[in-house]
Amino acid sequence: MSDRELAAAALSARLKAYVPYSHFQVGAALLAANGTVYSGCNIENAAYTPSNCAERTAFFKAVSEGVRDFSAIAIAGGAEGSKELDYCAPCGVCRQVMMEFCDCDTFRIILAKSEEDYRSFTLGELLPMGFGPKNLAK
Repeated sequence: MSDRELAAAALSARLKAYVPYSHFQVGAALLAANGTVYSGCNIENAAYTPSNCAERTAFFKAVSEGVRDFSAIAIAGGAEGSKELDYCAPCGVCRQVMMEFCDCDTFRIILAKSEEDYRSFTLGELLPMGFGPKNLAK
C-alpha cells in the first residue's frame, strides 16, 4: 500500500471520530506487515480520561485480532468540519504504544494534511531514546 493510500484511509477514518467535547477529529490507518489496514478514530468520553486516541484505537483493534507486526501508520487530524488540516503528530502515550509493538528504525509514521500533502518519519525520529520491551531485563 502506498503512503498516499494510507493517508487517504486516515483521512476517511477521521470522519468517524466521536468528539462532542474537543471537536478535534483524528483518524489513523495502521498498516500491518501482512498488508491488512486497521483504521481508528479518536473516541471521547464525558469523564475525559476514558477517551481513546485514533492511533491506539487502530493498534488495539489489530492486537485484539492477534496481529503484532506493523509497517506504518498514517494520522490525520483537525477541527471538526475543517477541510484544511495541519500535520497532527501522535501524543506521547500513542508513541509509547507504538514503541511496544514497532521497531524504532523501520516503523513509519505518516502525518497527512491531505492525500497529496504528507510527511513521513520513523518512530525513532519522533520518540528518540524511547523505552520499550528491549530495555527490560529478561
